Amino acid sequence: MDKLNVIIIEDHKNILDSFSEIINNSEKFKTLKGFQSGEEAIEFVKKYSNVQFMLVDIQLKGMNGIKAIKEIKKINPNIAPIIVSVHENSKYIFEALCAGAIGYLTKNITPSELINALEQSINGGAPMSSKIARKVVESFQTPKEEKLSDRENEILALLAKGKSYASIAEELFLSVNTIKTHTRNIYEKLQLNSKKEIIEKYG
Repeated sequence: MDKLNVIIIEDHKNILDSFSEIINNSEKFKTLKGFQSGEEAIEFVKKYSNVQFMLVDIQLKGMNGIKAIKEIKKINPNIAPIIVSVHENSKYIFEALCAGAIGYLTKNITPSELINALEQSINGGAPMSSKIARKVVESFQTPKEEKLSDRENEILALLAKGKSYASIAEELFLSVNTIKTHTRNIYEKLQLNSKKEIIEKYG
């Protein structure tokens, strides 16, 4: 069976060489080419369509990895990008996934974890390091702020859904005035000024 082609975009040459060697030593994959910039990778993909996977760092010289994914997906929509980054910031994770990344790994992965991630991708999986997967799951859960009491967190979650004071009062068997008092406390503790800001941040 022909090996599946992988390209790597990583501006640290020692990491690039290490990933390339791991992939070339596997049974199912080979490194077609490595690049230290997104711009170089884009030019390559314009000429070579037979690329199934790419490993991409986020912080690169010039164009960042997320922008590179967007541009490469325009040229080859079938390519499957996997981020490999030191960044575990939720903002980067969601920007990468929205750009078309199918997975997100941290750079401290072992060689076997890297190959397992590529193998998962063949079968339609979305490989993620455990810390990254936890952040993705947490983003879909009810907002919770340590500064707030349990009751305030309960009200925060309902405000974030756009519910009115009256409907929250009815749902929690409290008076509207009590809800308003809790809401004022929430604004003060979280340094917010309106329900609109709550919805934007926690909705």
